[in-house]
Amino acid sequence: MFVTIENLCFSYPNTKAVALDNFSLEIEKGEVISILGRSGSGKSTVLRLLAGLENPSLGTVTIQDQVLCDEKTFIQPEKRGIGMVFQDYALFPHMTVADNILFGLFRMKKADKKKRLQEVLELVELEGYEKRYPHQLSGGQQQRVAIARALAPNPHLLLLDEPFSNLDAELQEKIRKELRDILKKANITSIFVTHDEKDAHILADRIVKIKNGHTDFIGRPCDLLDVYRQEGHSETAVPLEEKQLMHS
Repeated sequence: MFVTIENLCFSYPNTKAVALDNFSLEIEKGEVISILGRSGSGKSTVLRLLAGLENPSLGTVTIQDQVLCDEKTFIQPEKRGIGMVFQDYALFPHMTVADNILFGLFRMKKADKKKRLQEVLELVELEGYEKRYPHQLSGGQQQRVAIARALAPNPHLLLLDEPFSNLDAELQEKIRKELRDILKKANITSIFVTHDEKDAHILADRIVKIKNGHTDFIGRPCDLLDVYRQEGHSETAVPLEEKQLMHS
């Protein structure tokens, strides 16, 4: 298995509540996983633990047979080979698109940097935007720059935190499928957290629902719809036209 997460447990300081309790998940290479849950459910805590921004009290994370953390090991964030797209994109406003993307490639030779820049610009369909600044871009274009920057160093795993929360509803509809296409074209193993079921159903190969730090469901989007039907829940949260887009 490409990514193995076993029994992760974590509590934030000065709180009695458990943020994450025995969270386990196995992910195949190139798979897109959605962690779905309400605010405070523990979904963003998973990303923080994977990225190395927090240290679990118990549990193990392994990527490509390398242990990132366990009871004896803790690999620092910058050495994990994990890319992250933040909720607000965190682009440098004083840097051009090209400079934002190249920021993490300081170890590459100049020719290799130029080649990689063109590769990721083509991947996110922003060729010709190299000299523009973030304020000259739309929200969707800014998101694609953030994705390109995260993908440029060829990470093992890409993490996305609420990738559509800063986009208006009309743009969300357009960007969801575009993002899935980018991730699949790059063959990048990805985990994104969201509170929006539309995001999860359209983007993910599998959905992991979290409730109060515990795993509530793991399965394909169609499996989750079956669960809702069996429980007698309304399916109006996912419109028919969006269901038809799933994995098209």
